[in-house]
Amino acid sequence: MIYFVPEGRRRYADLGLSGHAGYFASRSAAFGRASAELVISTFYNFNPVVVRQAVAGAWDATTPQQVLDARYAAAGEALRRAGIHELPALDEVLALTRRAAEAACEHPQGRPLFAAHAVLPWPEEPVLQLWHAQTLLREFRGDGHVACLLSEGVGGLEALILHAATGEVPVHFLKVSRAWSEEEWAATEERLRTRGLLDGGSLSAEGVRLRQHIEDRTDHLALPAYAALGDSDCERLAELASPFGRAVVDAGLLKLG
Repeated sequence: MIYFVPEGRRRYADLGLSGHAGYFASRSAAFGRASAELVISTFYNFNPVVVRQAVAGAWDATTPQQVLDARYAAAGEALRRAGIHELPALDEVLALTRRAAEAACEHPQGRPLFAAHAVLPWPEEPVLQLWHAQTLLREFRGDGHVACLLSEGVGGLEALILHAATGEVPVHFLKVSRAWSEEEWAATEERLRTRGLLDGGSLSAEGVRLRQHIEDRTDHLALPAYAALGDSDCERLAELASPFGRAVVDAGLLKLG
């Protein structure tokens, strides 16, 4: 939700970062003064041209620590607006999620974006501890997903198009948020058809198989975090965390614009 809430945009703008610059700087700030090339390599499916434009000058306007502080402050404001701090299961959800996140921290190899966040200090406020733990688990899985895509020869734009072909996410959102042109999108769609992964605008049987393989492999690579909980506590976390996700959605924290 931190990528959608107005609290984030306002705080980044106060630091001189607007538009894409706020997103790229805030998510990569854990690296320190990250170069555009480092961001391109770890964010994977964004148009490199837009990344270079967004990152250029970001660290002249502000510092990574100021951006990190703004990001946590914005997350706290937004989550409190959703009432997360008042949910009765907060302590247990936090305890379970933090156990999983700390288990993930024992496996940083090959996960650069996760590893950068793993060395950040834990916040003091419980709702921010929960957000930090969830951020670690997200980046842990995300780095594994990038590794799977790379190993299967699926580039960043190709991954977006295959995702769009499932119908799960609006095509317009993926094009705009990742800043790919219509020409680039169309040319890559044609390459995927040539590879037999698309049938018109939908996934072919081979495309479905490949995408499922990548998702299954990504889930497998994320297991070290959740193995620390075991089956019963994983089920308990899924049960208890549902109202937290619902509160975020109901408060509109995932709305665009």
